[in-house]
Amino acid sequence: MSGTLSHLRVLDLTRVLAGPWACQMLADLGAEVIKIERPGSGDDTRAWGPPYLKDEEGRDTRESAYFLSTNRGKKSVTLDIATPEGQAIVRKLAMESDVFIENYKVGDMARYGLSYEHLKALNPRLVYCSVTGFGQDGPMSSFAGYDFVIQGMGGLMSITGERDDLPGGGPQKLGVAFSDLMTGMYASVAILAAIEHRHTSGEGQYIDMALLDVQVAAVANMNMNYLVSGKVPKRQGNAHANIVPYQVFRTRDGHMVLAVGNDRQFAKFCDIAGCAHLAGDERFATNANRVRNREILVPMLEEVLLGRTTAEWVAPLEAAGVPAGPINDIAQTFEHPQVKHRKMRVDLPHPQAGTVPSVANPIKFSATPIAYGSAPPLLGQHTQDILGTLAGLSAAEIAALKDKGIV
Repeated sequence: MSGTLSHLRVLDLTRVLAGPWACQMLADLGAEVIKIERPGSGDDTRAWGPPYLKDEEGRDTRESAYFLSTNRGKKSVTLDIATPEGQAIVRKLAMESDVFIENYKVGDMARYGLSYEHLKALNPRLVYCSVTGFGQDGPMSSFAGYDFVIQGMGGLMSITGERDDLPGGGPQKLGVAFSDLMTGMYASVAILAAIEHRHTSGEGQYIDMALLDVQVAAVANMNMNYLVSGKVPKRQGNAHANIVPYQVFRTRDGHMVLAVGNDRQFAKFCDIAGCAHLAGDERFATNANRVRNREILVPMLEEVLLGRTTAEWVAPLEAAGVPAGPINDIAQTFEHPQVKHRKMRVDLPHPQAGTVPSVANPIKFSATPIAYGSAPPLLGQHTQDILGTLAGLSAAEIAALKDKGIV
Protein backbone atom coordinates (compact mmCIF):
# COMPACT_ATOMS: atom_id res chain seq x y z
CA MET A 1 0.00 0.00 0.00
CA SER A 2 1.40 3.38 -0.99
CA GLY A 3 0.89 6.66 0.80
CA THR A 4 2.66 9.43 2.63
CA LEU A 5 3.00 7.24 5.74
CA SER A 6 3.82 3.95 4.00
CA HIS A 7 7.14 3.86 5.87
CA LEU A 8 5.40 3.66 9.28
CA ARG A 9 4.02 0.74 11.24
CA VAL A 10 1.38 1.36 13.91
CA LEU A 11 0.54 -1.09 16.69
CA ASP A 12 -3.10 -0.40 17.56
CA LEU A 13 -4.31 -1.57 20.98
CA THR A 14 -7.46 0.52 20.92
CA ARG A 15 -11.13 -0.23 20.64
CA VAL A 16 -14.48 1.55 20.21
CA LEU A 17 -13.94 4.95 18.55
CA ALA A 18 -11.37 7.58 19.61
CA GLY A 19 -8.28 5.38 19.19
CA PRO A 20 -9.58 3.46 16.17
CA TRP A 21 -10.49 6.75 14.46
CA ALA A 22 -6.91 8.00 14.88
CA CYS A 23 -5.53 4.73 13.57
CA GLN A 24 -7.87 4.68 10.59
CA MET A 25 -6.60 8.13 9.68
CA LEU A 26 -3.01 6.83 9.78
CA ALA A 27 -4.03 3.78 7.73
CA ASP A 28 -5.68 6.00 5.12
CA LEU A 29 -2.42 7.90 4.85
CA GLY A 30 -0.58 4.67 4.09
CA ALA A 31 0.69 3.41 7.45
CA GLU A 32 0.59 -0.31 8.19
CA VAL A 33 -1.80 -0.58 11.13
CA ILE A 34 -1.87 -3.80 13.14
CA LYS A 35 -4.99 -3.97 15.29
CA ILE A 36 -4.74 -6.19 18.37
CA GLU A 37 -8.13 -7.65 19.35
CA ARG A 38 -9.49 -9.98 22.01
CA PRO A 39 -9.72 -13.61 20.81
CA GLY A 40 -13.30 -14.65 20.20
CA SER A 41 -14.98 -11.24 20.47
CA GLY A 42 -12.60 -8.56 19.21
CA ASP A 43 -13.27 -4.85 19.36
CA ASP A 44 -16.43 -4.08 21.37
CA THR A 45 -17.98 -2.36 18.36
CA ARG A 46 -18.06 -5.58 16.33
CA ALA A 47 -21.16 -6.41 18.42
CA TRP A 48 -22.72 -2.93 18.21
CA GLY A 49 -25.51 -3.74 15.81
CA PRO A 50 -27.72 -4.13 13.95
CA PRO A 51 -27.18 -3.11 11.26
CA TYR A 52 -24.60 -5.66 10.17
CA LEU A 53 -22.96 -6.06 6.78
CA LYS A 54 -24.78 -8.69 4.76
CA ASP A 55 -22.97 -11.44 2.88
CA GLU A 56 -23.51 -12.20 -0.79
CA GLU A 57 -26.57 -14.34 0.11
CA GLY A 58 -28.13 -11.46 2.07
CA ARG A 59 -27.45 -12.89 5.53
CA ASP A 60 -26.04 -10.88 8.43
CA THR A 61 -22.30 -11.26 8.99
CA ARG A 62 -20.52 -10.43 12.26
CA GLU A 63 -19.32 -7.13 10.78
CA SER A 64 -21.32 -4.29 12.36
CA ALA A 65 -21.75 -1.00 10.54
CA TYR A 66 -20.20 0.73 13.55
CA PHE A 67 -17.01 -1.34 13.39
CA LEU A 68 -16.84 -0.90 9.63
CA SER A 69 -16.96 2.88 10.03
CA THR A 70 -13.65 3.16 11.81
CA ASN A 71 -11.35 0.24 11.01
CA ARG A 72 -10.65 0.47 7.27
CA GLY A 73 -7.18 -0.45 6.06
CA LYS A 74 -6.05 -2.32 9.20
CA LYS A 75 -4.77 -5.81 9.89
CA SER A 76 -6.48 -7.76 12.67
CA VAL A 77 -4.47 -9.93 15.06
CA THR A 78 -6.20 -11.73 17.93
CA LEU A 79 -4.14 -11.76 21.11
CA ASP A 80 -4.89 -12.00 24.82
CA ILE A 81 -2.62 -9.34 26.27
CA ALA A 82 -3.60 -10.28 29.83
CA THR A 83 -1.40 -13.39 29.49
CA PRO A 84 2.40 -13.43 29.75
CA GLU A 85 2.61 -15.01 26.30
CA GLY A 86 0.43 -12.30 24.80
CA GLN A 87 2.44 -9.57 26.49
CA ALA A 88 5.69 -11.03 25.18
CA ILE A 89 4.30 -10.97 21.63
CA VAL A 90 3.19 -7.34 21.98
CA ARG A 91 6.72 -6.43 23.09
CA LYS A 92 8.14 -8.15 20.01
CA LEU A 93 5.72 -6.29 17.75
CA ALA A 94 6.47 -2.98 19.48
CA MET A 95 10.16 -3.45 18.71
CA GLU A 96 9.22 -3.56 15.01
CA SER A 97 6.80 -0.61 15.14
CA ASP A 98 7.01 3.17 14.94
CA VAL A 99 3.81 4.00 16.81
CA PHE A 100 2.04 2.33 19.73
CA ILE A 101 -1.45 3.55 20.62
CA GLU A 102 -3.69 2.24 23.40
CA ASN A 103 -6.84 3.28 25.24
CA TYR A 104 -6.81 1.10 28.33
CA LYS A 105 -7.48 2.43 31.82
CA VAL A 106 -4.61 4.27 33.51
CA GLY A 107 -2.19 1.72 34.96
CA ASP A 108 -3.29 -1.30 32.90
CA MET A 109 -0.38 -1.12 30.49
CA ALA A 110 2.11 -0.87 33.35
CA ARG A 111 0.62 -3.98 34.98
CA TYR A 112 1.02 -5.82 31.69
CA GLY A 113 4.63 -4.70 31.29
CA LEU A 114 3.59 -2.65 28.25
CA SER A 115 3.89 0.92 29.56
CA TYR A 116 5.85 3.57 27.71
CA GLU A 117 8.81 3.07 30.03
CA HIS A 118 8.78 -0.68 29.38
CA LEU A 119 8.59 -0.32 25.61
CA LYS A 120 10.92 2.68 25.38
CA ALA A 121 13.68 0.51 26.82
CA LEU A 122 13.18 -1.89 23.92
CA ASN A 123 12.54 0.71 21.19
CA PRO A 124 13.67 4.27 22.03
CA ARG A 125 12.26 5.55 18.72
CA LEU A 126 8.74 4.45 19.58
CA VAL A 127 5.99 7.10 19.64
CA TYR A 128 3.55 5.96 22.32
CA CYS A 129 0.05 7.48 22.56
CA SER A 130 -2.39 6.80 25.41
CA VAL A 131 -6.04 7.78 24.99
CA THR A 132 -8.19 7.95 28.14
CA GLY A 133 -11.25 9.79 29.35
CA PHE A 134 -9.50 12.10 31.80
CA GLY A 135 -5.75 11.81 31.25
CA GLN A 136 -2.91 10.14 33.10
CA ASP A 137 -3.08 12.38 36.18
CA GLY A 138 -5.57 14.38 38.22
CA PRO A 139 -8.41 13.43 40.58
CA MET A 140 -10.41 11.59 37.87
CA SER A 141 -7.55 9.87 36.05
CA SER A 142 -8.70 6.42 37.19
CA PHE A 143 -12.26 6.92 35.94
CA ALA A 144 -13.45 5.39 32.66
CA GLY A 145 -14.38 7.98 30.04
CA TYR A 146 -17.46 7.78 27.80
CA ASP A 147 -18.25 10.24 25.05
CA PHE A 148 -21.79 11.01 26.24
CA VAL A 149 -20.56 11.80 29.76
CA ILE A 150 -17.69 13.88 28.38
CA GLN A 151 -20.01 15.92 26.15
CA GLY A 152 -21.94 16.78 29.31
CA MET A 153 -18.94 17.46 31.56
CA GLY A 154 -16.99 19.41 28.95
CA GLY A 155 -19.62 22.08 28.34
CA LEU A 156 -20.83 20.98 24.89
CA MET A 157 -24.33 19.93 25.96
CA SER A 158 -24.84 23.20 27.82
CA ILE A 159 -24.76 25.02 24.47
CA THR A 160 -26.41 22.30 22.33
CA GLY A 161 -30.18 21.96 22.13
CA GLU A 162 -33.20 24.21 22.04
CA ARG A 163 -33.57 27.10 24.46
CA ASP A 164 -35.04 26.11 27.80
CA ASP A 165 -37.99 28.48 27.36
CA LEU A 166 -39.10 26.89 24.07
CA PRO A 167 -40.81 23.54 23.36
CA GLY A 168 -38.25 20.77 23.33
CA GLY A 169 -35.78 22.89 25.24
CA GLY A 170 -32.97 21.32 27.20
CA PRO A 171 -29.50 19.86 26.74
CA GLN A 172 -28.73 17.62 23.77
CA LYS A 173 -25.75 15.57 22.79
CA LEU A 174 -24.51 15.69 19.22
CA GLY A 175 -25.73 13.00 16.82
CA VAL A 176 -22.25 11.45 16.68
CA ALA A 177 -19.66 10.79 19.41
CA PHE A 178 -18.05 14.20 19.04
CA SER A 179 -15.44 14.02 21.82
CA ASP A 180 -14.31 10.58 20.62
CA LEU A 181 -13.97 11.75 17.01
CA MET A 182 -12.19 14.96 17.93
CA THR A 183 -9.82 13.07 20.24
CA GLY A 184 -9.01 10.71 17.39
CA MET A 185 -8.23 13.66 15.14
CA TYR A 186 -6.09 15.41 17.77
CA ALA A 187 -4.29 12.13 18.49
CA SER A 188 -3.41 11.58 14.83
CA VAL A 189 -2.03 15.13 14.60
CA ALA A 190 -0.02 14.63 17.79
CA ILE A 191 1.41 11.33 16.55
CA LEU A 192 2.54 12.89 13.29
CA ALA A 193 4.13 15.81 15.16
CA ALA A 194 6.00 13.33 17.38
CA ILE A 195 7.20 11.46 14.28
CA GLU A 196 8.49 14.74 12.87
CA HIS A 197 10.31 15.41 16.16
CA ARG A 198 11.84 11.95 15.89
CA HIS A 199 13.26 12.87 12.49
CA THR A 200 15.46 15.49 14.14
CA SER A 201 16.03 13.99 17.59
CA GLY A 202 16.09 10.27 16.81
CA GLU A 203 13.86 9.66 19.81
CA GLY A 204 10.20 8.83 20.31
CA GLN A 205 8.02 10.28 23.04
CA TYR A 206 4.88 9.78 25.09
CA ILE A 207 1.53 11.41 24.22
CA ASP A 208 -1.21 11.74 26.84
CA MET A 209 -4.60 12.34 25.17
CA ALA A 210 -7.75 12.89 27.26
CA LEU A 211 -11.30 13.10 25.94
CA LEU A 212 -12.20 15.76 28.52
CA ASP A 213 -9.23 17.94 27.54
CA VAL A 214 -10.22 17.71 23.90
CA GLN A 215 -13.88 18.44 24.60
CA VAL A 216 -12.99 21.53 26.61
CA ALA A 217 -10.71 22.77 23.82
CA ALA A 218 -13.28 22.04 21.10
CA VAL A 219 -15.92 24.35 22.57
CA ALA A 220 -13.74 26.94 20.82
CA ASN A 221 -15.28 30.41 20.43
CA MET A 222 -17.93 29.68 23.07
CA ASN A 223 -15.11 29.28 25.59
CA MET A 224 -13.82 32.69 24.63
CA ASN A 225 -17.30 34.23 24.80
CA TYR A 226 -17.31 33.21 28.46
CA LEU A 227 -13.68 34.03 29.25
CA VAL A 228 -13.92 37.49 27.67
CA SER A 229 -17.37 38.49 28.95
CA GLY A 230 -17.73 36.49 32.15
CA LYS A 231 -21.23 35.50 30.98
CA VAL A 232 -22.05 31.80 30.71
CA PRO A 233 -23.25 30.94 27.15
CA LYS A 234 -26.72 29.47 26.91
CA ARG A 235 -28.35 27.07 24.49
CA GLN A 236 -29.50 28.84 21.34
CA GLY A 237 -31.08 25.95 19.47
CA ASN A 238 -30.10 26.33 15.83
CA ALA A 239 -29.18 29.99 16.27
CA HIS A 240 -25.65 31.38 16.56
CA ALA A 241 -24.44 33.20 19.65
CA ASN A 242 -22.49 35.84 17.71
CA ILE A 243 -24.11 36.13 14.25
CA VAL A 244 -27.67 36.99 13.11
CA PRO A 245 -29.39 35.68 11.01
CA TYR A 246 -27.50 32.42 11.24
CA GLN A 247 -29.96 29.61 11.99
CA VAL A 248 -32.64 27.26 10.69
CA PHE A 249 -35.82 28.81 9.32
CA ARG A 250 -39.10 27.18 8.35
CA THR A 251 -40.06 27.52 4.70
CA ARG A 252 -43.32 26.81 2.86
CA ASP A 253 -42.40 23.14 2.42
CA GLY A 254 -39.86 22.39 5.12
CA HIS A 255 -36.76 23.98 6.60
CA MET A 256 -33.55 25.61 5.42
CA VAL A 257 -30.31 26.96 6.83
CA LEU A 258 -29.62 30.66 6.39
CA ALA A 259 -26.07 31.54 7.40
CA VAL A 260 -25.53 35.25 6.82
CA GLY A 261 -21.94 35.99 7.77
CA ASN A 262 -21.60 39.74 7.19
CA ASP A 263 -23.52 42.94 6.54
CA ARG A 264 -23.07 42.76 2.77
CA GLN A 265 -24.64 39.30 2.69
CA PHE A 266 -27.52 40.54 4.83
CA ALA A 267 -28.21 43.35 2.37
CA LYS A 268 -28.20 40.85 -0.52
CA PHE A 269 -30.57 38.56 1.33
CA CYS A 270 -32.95 41.44 2.01
CA ASP A 271 -32.95 42.41 -1.67
CA ILE A 272 -33.80 38.85 -2.74
CA ALA A 273 -36.42 38.52 0.00
CA GLY A 274 -38.14 41.78 -0.89
CA CYS A 275 -37.43 43.41 2.45
CA ALA A 276 -34.61 45.80 1.56
CA HIS A 277 -35.88 48.24 4.18
CA LEU A 278 -34.58 45.92 6.93
CA ALA A 279 -30.99 46.25 5.71
CA GLY A 280 -31.33 50.04 6.00
CA ASP A 281 -32.86 49.94 9.47
CA GLU A 282 -30.29 51.09 12.03
CA ARG A 283 -31.37 48.29 14.37
CA PHE A 284 -30.33 45.68 11.80
CA ALA A 285 -27.73 47.36 9.58
CA THR A 286 -24.74 45.81 11.37
CA ASN A 287 -24.23 42.34 12.77
CA ALA A 288 -23.61 43.75 16.24
CA ASN A 289 -27.00 45.47 16.16
CA ARG A 290 -28.68 42.40 14.69
CA VAL A 291 -27.34 40.32 17.60
CA ARG A 292 -28.59 42.93 20.07
CA ASN A 293 -32.00 43.03 18.39
CA ARG A 294 -32.38 39.39 17.36
CA GLU A 295 -35.71 39.05 19.25
CA ILE A 296 -37.16 41.76 16.99
CA LEU A 297 -35.53 40.77 13.70
CA VAL A 298 -35.89 36.98 13.71
CA PRO A 299 -39.72 36.91 13.91
CA MET A 300 -39.81 39.30 10.93
CA LEU A 301 -37.55 36.99 8.93
CA GLU A 302 -39.52 33.92 9.95
CA GLU A 303 -42.64 35.43 8.39
CA VAL A 304 -40.78 36.33 5.20
CA LEU A 305 -39.18 32.92 4.75
CA LEU A 306 -42.51 31.10 5.04
CA GLY A 307 -43.48 32.67 1.72
CA ARG A 308 -41.37 30.38 -0.51
CA THR A 309 -40.23 26.77 -0.68
CA THR A 310 -36.73 25.76 0.35
CA ALA A 311 -35.67 25.32 -3.28
CA GLU A 312 -37.11 28.72 -4.21
CA TRP A 313 -34.96 30.32 -1.53
CA VAL A 314 -31.76 28.34 -1.90
CA ALA A 315 -31.21 28.79 -5.65
CA PRO A 316 -31.22 32.62 -5.75
CA LEU A 317 -29.39 32.96 -2.45
CA GLU A 318 -26.60 30.62 -3.57
CA ALA A 319 -26.35 32.49 -6.88
CA ALA A 320 -25.96 35.76 -4.98
CA GLY A 321 -23.28 34.38 -2.65
CA VAL A 322 -25.50 34.28 0.43
CA PRO A 323 -24.81 31.05 2.36
CA ALA A 324 -27.99 28.96 2.44
CA GLY A 325 -28.94 25.34 1.96
CA PRO A 326 -31.43 22.57 2.58
CA ILE A 327 -31.32 20.22 5.55
CA ASN A 328 -30.61 16.84 3.96
CA ASP A 329 -30.98 13.48 5.57
CA ILE A 330 -28.04 11.12 5.13
CA ALA A 331 -29.54 9.42 2.07
CA GLN A 332 -30.03 12.80 0.41
CA THR A 333 -26.48 13.75 1.35
CA PHE A 334 -24.98 10.77 -0.48
CA GLU A 335 -27.20 11.50 -3.51
CA HIS A 336 -26.14 15.15 -3.66
CA PRO A 337 -24.31 15.93 -6.93
CA GLN A 338 -21.43 17.64 -5.13
CA VAL A 339 -20.94 14.73 -2.73
CA LYS A 340 -20.99 12.29 -5.65
CA HIS A 341 -18.56 14.41 -7.63
CA ARG A 342 -16.16 14.46 -4.67
CA LYS A 343 -16.39 10.63 -4.51
CA MET A 344 -17.21 10.58 -0.80
CA ARG A 345 -18.42 6.98 -1.05
CA VAL A 346 -15.94 4.23 -1.85
CA ASP A 347 -16.61 0.51 -2.18
CA LEU A 348 -13.89 -1.89 -1.07
CA PRO A 349 -13.46 -5.62 -1.71
CA HIS A 350 -14.69 -7.74 1.20
CA PRO A 351 -14.21 -11.50 1.67
CA GLN A 352 -17.78 -12.12 2.87
CA ALA A 353 -19.89 -9.46 1.16
CA GLY A 354 -18.06 -9.05 -2.14
CA THR A 355 -17.77 -5.33 -1.46
CA VAL A 356 -18.35 -3.12 1.55
CA PRO A 357 -19.34 0.55 1.30
CA SER A 358 -17.17 3.07 3.08
CA VAL A 359 -16.94 6.84 3.46
CA ALA A 360 -13.91 8.36 1.80
CA ASN A 361 -11.26 10.24 3.70
CA PRO A 362 -11.93 13.94 3.00
CA ILE A 363 -8.25 14.78 2.49
CA LYS A 364 -7.44 15.44 -1.17
CA PHE A 365 -3.69 15.38 -1.91
CA SER A 366 -2.32 16.61 -5.23
CA ALA A 367 0.80 14.43 -5.31
CA THR A 368 0.04 11.48 -3.02
CA PRO A 369 -3.68 10.72 -3.25
CA ILE A 370 -5.12 8.45 -0.61
CA ALA A 371 -5.34 4.81 -1.71
CA TYR A 372 -7.71 2.52 0.13
CA GLY A 373 -5.78 -0.68 0.62
CA SER A 374 -8.37 -2.93 2.24
CA ALA A 375 -11.75 -3.17 3.90
CA PRO A 376 -12.04 -3.38 7.69
CA PRO A 377 -10.59 -6.77 8.61
CA LEU A 378 -12.36 -9.89 9.78
CA LEU A 379 -11.53 -10.78 13.37
CA GLY A 380 -8.05 -12.32 13.45
CA GLN A 381 -7.74 -12.23 9.67
CA HIS A 382 -4.00 -11.47 9.80
CA THR A 383 -2.96 -13.29 12.97
CA GLN A 384 -1.02 -16.06 11.26
CA ASP A 385 0.81 -13.71 8.92
CA ILE A 386 1.79 -11.04 11.46
CA LEU A 387 2.84 -13.42 14.20
CA GLY A 388 4.89 -15.42 11.73
CA THR A 389 6.62 -12.55 9.95
CA LEU A 390 7.01 -9.89 12.67
CA ALA A 391 6.92 -11.86 15.92
CA GLY A 392 8.99 -14.71 14.47
CA LEU A 393 6.67 -17.50 15.64
CA SER A 394 6.46 -20.82 13.86
CA ALA A 395 3.20 -22.32 12.66
CA ALA A 396 3.40 -24.87 15.50
CA GLU A 397 3.91 -22.12 18.10
CA ILE A 398 0.95 -20.16 16.77
CA ALA A 399 -1.20 -23.30 16.78
CA ALA A 400 -0.25 -23.97 20.41
CA LEU A 401 -1.20 -20.41 21.39
CA LYS A 402 -4.51 -20.84 19.57
CA ASP A 403 -5.22 -24.04 21.50
CA LYS A 404 -4.73 -22.09 24.74
CA GLY A 405 -7.07 -19.31 23.59
CA ILE A 406 -4.24 -16.75 23.58
CA VAL A 407 -4.59 -15.94 19.86
